[in-house]
Amino acid sequence: MTDQIKTLRDSAAIRWAALLLLALAMFCAYIFMDILSPIKDLMASQRGWDSTAFGTMQGSETFLNVFVFFLIFAGIILDKMGVRFTAVLSGAVMLCGALIKYYAVSESFIGSDLETWFTEHLNYIPIFDELGVSPFYEGMPASAKMAACGFMIFGCGAEMGGITVSRGIVKWFKGREMALAMGSEMALARLGVATCMIFSPFFAKLGGNVDVSRSVAFGVVLLCIALIMFIVYFFMDKKLDAQTGEAEEKDDPFKVSDIWKILTSQGFWLVSLLCVLYYSAIFPFQKYAVNMLQCNLTFSDIPSDSFWASTSVTIVQYIIMLVVAVTAFMFNFMKNKTVKYSVLGISILALISYCYMGYMRQSAESIFAVFPLLAVGITPILGNYVDNKGKAASMLVLGSLLLIACHLTFAFILPEFKGNQVGGVIVAYLTILVLGASFSLVPASLWPSVPKLVEPKIIGSAYALIFWIQNIGLWLFPLLIGKVLDKTNPGITDPTQLNYTAPLIMLASLGVAALLIGLYLRVVDKKKGYGLEEPNVKK
Repeated sequence: MTDQIKTLRDSAAIRWAALLLLALAMFCAYIFMDILSPIKDLMASQRGWDSTAFGTMQGSETFLNVFVFFLIFAGIILDKMGVRFTAVLSGAVMLCGALIKYYAVSESFIGSDLETWFTEHLNYIPIFDELGVSPFYEGMPASAKMAACGFMIFGCGAEMGGITVSRGIVKWFKGREMALAMGSEMALARLGVATCMIFSPFFAKLGGNVDVSRSVAFGVVLLCIALIMFIVYFFMDKKLDAQTGEAEEKDDPFKVSDIWKILTSQGFWLVSLLCVLYYSAIFPFQKYAVNMLQCNLTFSDIPSDSFWASTSVTIVQYIIMLVVAVTAFMFNFMKNKTVKYSVLGISILALISYCYMGYMRQSAESIFAVFPLLAVGITPILGNYVDNKGKAASMLVLGSLLLIACHLTFAFILPEFKGNQVGGVIVAYLTILVLGASFSLVPASLWPSVPKLVEPKIIGSAYALIFWIQNIGLWLFPLLIGKVLDKTNPGITDPTQLNYTAPLIMLASLGVAALLIGLYLRVVDKKKGYGLEEPNVKK
């Protein structure tokens, strides 16, 4: 090592390798998070889940985090035990929950004693039923109940992993390219959404025999890989602490009373509210987006012997997607202009090819899978800008404006193209790409702002509190969307003929509220000097 490289994090290659391990683990977690989203119609036909059952199960992911305050405990564990211990713990918890969910949707569950037990029990939960927040209800399919139990456990691990990764990035990148690192981590993690949209239906329909448990099994295997990634990170982090003399769990120890310091920060509350509103308009939407496209786009049947109906086209399209993502990301770091714009050209051509294949496949899930691709390309640009120029609060305002426009387009413009195959798909692609771009504004600007609002020793608890508040929305809105769909579509049994206007207006209204808070946050930041509009890199 040179004199300039005294620790692992002083080496750009090593700190970015640490980031890659964390990002790959969250990539796998994001796949499992939405593993059933692109096969909502199959869950209805194969397991008897209506929109209310589907939404209740999807919302259960955050139930323990919100109502048992597990996320708060996770933040305390993180501040007391450090990043590496909590990372491995989160990976193990995610895997346990995933295994339970897999069994719930498998053929083995049907007719088992557990199915009988879940049918007869958990129909009434004291207090929670009175408050109207129970994760179960009378008449809910037994498989959905048990899947919800597994998803709750998975959700504890996933959200613990989320705050741990954020804390880990702060540890390795503070005073350096932190916004770029956080944005890049989320860009890679959100490729998991695209991967899920393509491969979940692929595995469910593999061989012409529909089996929804195969999709969940795919997610379980990936969570095993996630746990391995966290274990490898454990040893990197341990070596870093040995070099720096840091010991998160011993130096400047966390006290529960420190939470009061977080709760009395006006900036913290504004960032938290903006976070819950914005994420509530995105993550719950992802769980219904494929079904929404199925209901608003006109698709033709593809001959079974066609290339576009084969399994190989799925692999080809995914490879093209990776080409788009890799070249779009690389473009931001190229120095030679000729090479730089050649790479950009390849990315654009690959994106057009991907979109064409999605159209030819007549597949809603492959159309929505384009969601994170533009974000992958522009996230480094946004991260670099926030690191070197600032304007984080302004970017949050821009993200809210784009969010509103996209949901209103889905609500009112896309349905007008029903029957117009080409026009409808073009509108869908453009809107999904812009929505993904708006989503990239949040990790590049919001998460790097948190260390400016709280002391370093309580960053883990600050992230935990923000995630806890966020989880209230992530629990509530999947459930609300499902209930609103059933209420506004009485008598409709075909899951591809639902009217999504009311849920989309509800999500757009969240964007309006986020916009107002974002504008107010800019005023407060200017008045109190939080430094949210200032660059992260100190020169």
